[in-house]
Amino acid sequence: MLREESDSAELTGPTVFKDERKQAYLNPEGADRPLISPLPATTLDRARRYRLERLRAKMREWDCGALLLYDPVNIRYAFDSSNMSIWTMHNASRYALILADGPAILFEFEGAEHVNDGLPGIDEIRPAKSWIFFTAGNLMEPRLKAWAEEVADLIKSNCGNKRVAVDKLEPAGAFELRERGFMLLDGQELAERARSIKSADEIELMRWTIRVCEAGMARMYEVSEPGRTEREIWAELHFENARSGGEWLETKLLSAGPRTNPWYQECSDYVIKHGEMISFDTDMIGPYGYCADLSRSWTAGHVAMNAKQKQLYDAARGQIEHNLAILKPGMTFAEFNALSWRIPEKYQPYRYTLALHGTGVADEWPGILLHPDFDPDFSGLIEEGMVLNVESLIAEAGSESIKLETQALITAMGAERLDTFPWEEI
Repeated sequence: MLREESDSAELTGPTVFKDERKQAYLNPEGADRPLISPLPATTLDRARRYRLERLRAKMREWDCGALLLYDPVNIRYAFDSSNMSIWTMHNASRYALILADGPAILFEFEGAEHVNDGLPGIDEIRPAKSWIFFTAGNLMEPRLKAWAEEVADLIKSNCGNKRVAVDKLEPAGAFELRERGFMLLDGQELAERARSIKSADEIELMRWTIRVCEAGMARMYEVSEPGRTEREIWAELHFENARSGGEWLETKLLSAGPRTNPWYQECSDYVIKHGEMISFDTDMIGPYGYCADLSRSWTAGHVAMNAKQKQLYDAARGQIEHNLAILKPGMTFAEFNALSWRIPEKYQPYRYTLALHGTGVADEWPGILLHPDFDPDFSGLIEEGMVLNVESLIAEAGSESIKLETQALITAMGAERLDTFPWEEI
């Protein structure tokens, strides 16, 4: 890969410093070794039972006879079953059927049944009937009908309730189930409402994912030097996540200097210069399948921020701290919006539209928009046991962007931050 020549030698500025607070997040047994979870197996076992019961409780609440899941994130939540998650997000080749008055069945990709050995929530494993065009081609219609007959027979033989919740299903599949007399409900809403309230065991699993993410961020910090490309820095997070048992990164949101504004530019081969701001958003699905969604911004070369960078960073910290402080259980989304931090007009054209969002086995409901974008008809309650991410993106015309984000548990007393990776000292 060709590199453009760095001009860092021509720049002058404050003395370069390293932040020992961040270095402390590397593996204390050696940065060349992966992190090993200290959590006992009983923590995961209890979380598995809790999650499946959360789904069944929602099914009872919705008077729902069956829940059909294709979204691999929802299947992971229900059974802790993970197999080719990214591939099956766009190739509907494995699915789950949870019956209100019957078994919980996983329809696994043929030949991969063994990856589910030992998972206690699965009552039965069957080979999946795949009818996607990729593998079915001109045989799609007979395979689709065979799939629909099997699903319909299972539901009818276990309950008389024809209300079926489905999260993600191709139109042809929905048509076949309706032809057989089923009423289809929004299974994604059902699943995300179930997922929104975390057990104490889930929080412990999430804390470990965050610990791995913060070790990855420490690696990123160590290599954030002039002359590096954005991709080189981003790869450090992938490396730490993969070797510590994590899964994937949902985005590629790391950029530097002029590429931070406007936001949403994915990491590239841009060679970072001395003193430029590096901003990122982890969106990391880590160990145990939980999400660590953290954002930080710091300077290349670890030098003191210039005046404009400090001004923007201070505003971003102000937004984070204000919105964290007002969070409490029982607060409506509208009440949060009314009390939330008001973004100054000069930053509004460059704003991040979300003020808060839920986080669990992925980013999830509720997504509460920043006050200029908030719809007063968007209703709901902030509840104890939710995990909410508090967001900030601050930039103005011609400036760099500061991206900050923290992950917090809603307790009876308010918001408790789950991540501890240090902010910058300005």
